[in-house]
Amino acid sequence: MTDATQPQPENTDGEAEETEKPIPTLWEQMGGMVGFISASIPVVVFVIVNLVAGMGPAIWSAVGTAVLIAIWRIVRKEQLLPAVSGIIGVAIAAFIAYRVGEAKGFFLYGIWVSGALGLACLVSVIVRWPAMDVVWGTLNGHGMGWRSDPKIRRYYDIATIAWFVVFAARVIVQQWLYNADATTLLGIAKIVMGYPLTAIALLVTVWAVRKSGHLEKAHEQAEKVAADQAKAEDAAIEQQLRAKYDTPAQEPS
Repeated sequence: MTDATQPQPENTDGEAEETEKPIPTLWEQMGGMVGFISASIPVVVFVIVNLVAGMGPAIWSAVGTAVLIAIWRIVRKEQLLPAVSGIIGVAIAAFIAYRVGEAKGFFLYGIWVSGALGLACLVSVIVRWPAMDVVWGTLNGHGMGWRSDPKIRRYYDIATIAWFVVFAARVIVQQWLYNADATTLLGIAKIVMGYPLTAIALLVTVWAVRKSGHLEKAHEQAEKVAADQAKAEDAAIEQQLRAKYDTPAQEPS
């Protein structure tokens, strides 16, 4: 007969699954490949419609496309951040084009953003707070302990410099095309310099994260070994002291 009051083993599978749930990567936060493709569609629409019908219809077509993509992503319950940021980015670009009065103004916002991000990356490396690890630490919550290790910081310096090169290349090429009034080529350059360069920078970032992760694990292991060794030494010293000063009690005669 079994005891009805015997405690049943707790089902910790759900808790384990919750604690072991992988943290979204930077790529996933940006919407993955779908997010990148979705971000380029309004640009393609703008370039095509501008060639066919002019700047006004191109602006409205780009904004409308961005809204439709956002609605589609929301209906599919995908990442909301890329959808919202896509609408905001296209709306700002369209407003600038309207204010400038030329179709090429649609690409000014992207040039400015690339310039600002590139400058931020460069400054972060100079002041020894590489932006890539600050971003990665914020997304994954692993703290800023990496700053005490120059080797780990060096890996994130390399990743941050890779992003700086990407942003700088975009600014140089696209600003040159902007000054040359090459609106169609400007749109093509924006798309072409989006996927390949970003993919390269992401690969460098993943490499840096893995390398720094290996170093962090090695440090943790070394600290654990040192702590265990210190405990063993303390226990040995305590045993020696007890053997020296502890005397057995004398029995009464």
